[in-house]
Amino acid sequence: MNKRNLAIDIFRALTMTLMVFVNDSWTVLDAPAWMVHFDTWADGMSLADIVYPMFLFAMGMSVPYALENRFAKGCSLGDTLRHILSRTFALLMMGVFINNSEGGMMGNKGVYWLLMVLGFFLVWNNYAKDFKARGWLQGAGVVILLVLAITFRRADGGLFQAGWWGILGQIGWMYLFTACAYLLCREKPWMLGLVWLTLCLVNLSVAPMRDGGQWLGRNIMADFSEALHLGNGHSALMAIGGALTVLAEQRLKGAKAGIGMAAAAVLGVLGMATHQGWIISKNLGTLPWVLFVSALSVALYTLLRMLESKGWTAWARPIRTAGTATLTVYMIPYVFYSFWVFLSPQIPAWLCGNVGAVKCALFSALCILIAWGLGKLGIKLKI
Repeated sequence: MNKRNLAIDIFRALTMTLMVFVNDSWTVLDAPAWMVHFDTWADGMSLADIVYPMFLFAMGMSVPYALENRFAKGCSLGDTLRHILSRTFALLMMGVFINNSEGGMMGNKGVYWLLMVLGFFLVWNNYAKDFKARGWLQGAGVVILLVLAITFRRADGGLFQAGWWGILGQIGWMYLFTACAYLLCREKPWMLGLVWLTLCLVNLSVAPMRDGGQWLGRNIMADFSEALHLGNGHSALMAIGGALTVLAEQRLKGAKAGIGMAAAAVLGVLGMATHQGWIISKNLGTLPWVLFVSALSVALYTLLRMLESKGWTAWARPIRTAGTATLTVYMIPYVFYSFWVFLSPQIPAWLCGNVGAVKCALFSALCILIAWGLGKLGIKLKI
């Protein structure tokens, strides 16, 4: 697995580009329905309901490559575990800071966001190894984040707290689970398939059915899942599914494209089968939703692999930075939103519907362009 997989980079770039795109829908009036989340019990999914789980799928695909590359460089198991914990900690911290600000809070949210992003870049910037001021800048970043955490107050007077962990925090927990599961199953990859099947059972037993009841009721699998921060297992299913996809690809010979599309079709059929008892719901994290998004992910990855094999990847160059400086792209909107809070602009009536969608697309492209420019200046988040 030493050779870089460009298809994964493009997959990640596409999902991050779309994530910034749909996350910006709140800045326009009456965004198209396909840009916003379905209601919890609406039985369906939109673009907004698939980009985040597909990003988790991409993260899962990256895990075997990243860990095997570390072992190939001579890193020990202990060093690798410390690396995994370090990355998890960084994602959890970022997630907590973002999540606290997204609820009601006292004080100016714009100032909080600006200082938060500044602190993140000071602490986790990809500094050159010979950069002498690295320690001082990282220390300054830590101080900024500590001050924000200590002085933060919710609208109800509550203090800074972990709460839900936020999107990045959830990615951190899924990364930790997937990386550890891979290390445990590394010598026997088929066991990772058993993990995926077990998570399917957990999901079916916990997620509410169409009538609001539960298939198996509360059980020990659900208790273990909650203890591991997996909830009903839907996020872990996407991440483990990504890891299984690349492991299967490594071991299968012959018509991989055909096998990939066949696997996507099987996942789609399983989604339709489980849809008889459970609705498609991102908010509930139901198994039909997981299986349909997994089918789309496998199909997209298979297509990208086919394009990569033919050298047809130039079309992805404009968004390449979103796949290689993903965290940087994710953080840039918060700088713009800080000034939105300062200025409190009135959204013009014409900025709605499909026109609003175009605006969101341009905003996503701008964030990628800025991340590219920052990278040229040596500014890039890396954990």
